[in-house]
Amino acid sequence: MTIQSPSVYIKDTGTTKGRGAYASRPHAKGETVESCPVVLFTGAYTSVPEEVRKLLFNWGVLAHTTSGHCLALGYGSMYNHENPANMRYEADVELRLLRFVAIRDIAVDEELTVNYNAVGGGHVSERDTWFTGQGVEPYAAESDA
Repeated sequence: MTIQSPSVYIKDTGTTKGRGAYASRPHAKGETVESCPVVLFTGAYTSVPEEVRKLLFNWGVLAHTTSGHCLALGYGSMYNHENPANMRYEADVELRLLRFVAIRDIAVDEELTVNYNAVGGGHVSERDTWFTGQGVEPYAAESDA
């Protein structure tokens, strides 16, 4: 089994978002940007430490199973939110991976983003409710301009 090595680097975004993941090379629409092994959590969501909960993906929804949540290793839990995002994500149940796929061409040094509200891995959502549901103050782009 081969796990694709990422072409990603981390740096401070220069905004209130803090660190972000950036493309170190161009990615074409439909290309897998990163395949991340996952650690599955099958217990109660509330039994996971609060700071870790903010990093989890809903594996049960993604994998169409009843298997709780997962923590993406690699850079998978470092991708910041954007709506619409430039990547979607999907579960590979057999290999226990989260695959992050470019939904459009992504340029070198562009921040790589996912949509936190799209629980099923989509790149766009009608409402941005994840932050308020987690008790986190959402990032406001206009305040950093």
